Amino acid sequence: MTAAQSVAAGPRRLRREALLRAANGRSLLHYLGVAVSAALLALTLAVAIAVVALPAVVGGSAMTVLTQSMEPGLPPGTLVVIKPTPVDDIAVGDVMTYQIRSGESAVVTHRVISKTYAGGEVTFITQGDNNSAPDAAPVQEIQVRGTLWYSLPLLGWVNTALNGPNRTIVVAIAVGGLFTYAAAMAIGTLRDRRRGQREQSTHEVSEVDAGEGAAPEKGGAAGGGVTEQDDDGDPGEGAPMQRILSLSSP
Repeated sequence: MTAAQSVAAGPRRLRREALLRAANGRSLLHYLGVAVSAALLALTLAVAIAVVALPAVVGGSAMTVLTQSMEPGLPPGTLVVIKPTPVDDIAVGDVMTYQIRSGESAVVTHRVISKTYAGGEVTFITQGDNNSAPDAAPVQEIQVRGTLWYSLPLLGWVNTALNGPNRTIVVAIAVGGLFTYAAAMAIGTLRDRRRGQREQSTHEVSEVDAGEGAAPEKGGAAGGGVTEQDDDGDPGEGAPMQRILSLSSP
């Protein structure tokens, strides 16, 4: 590679090195933040699917276990998703959700321990897994809301917060937190990019200065002591004084 090619390749090499340093210079906190944001996004999406999307597909509903009557399988705070089920398909051993009184919103989720047909009607006897006695009154067909489809530990508290009286406050805090986090990530990325650009500009200026200082390589510099000789070993035109001295010597 000639000297000119080496000087021309210098800025490109330093530019690549500056970009690599800018990429490697990003702090561990930045990458940790990206990983956390991706995990939060995935978790939020999964919760939304489990709590809203899937129940809506089957016409079911998501509820929160509030008491200890179904421990240890369904402790308080568990999210239970109930799907509509024909009473003929409900069997002993199924976990069923029913209205305490027909037409009212209060419900109970207990296990079916008995199913009876009488006078063309179906009734159920239910009992909590953690209870020592069956529920007091038989459950009529009109009271049945459905059976347990799946459950998710602890997410019931999230469901309660999002659907309770403080729903507006919780949603506002969550949205504000997400926007704040997104703004912080954007500012951090912009700051890293500008730092990389400054480093690249600094290295390019340094390379230009170094190239200008190393440009003269041949041809005697002013004030230098470089002389040339002919092919036969005699001094060239650059050394007239040496010829004069040779002629003057005895």
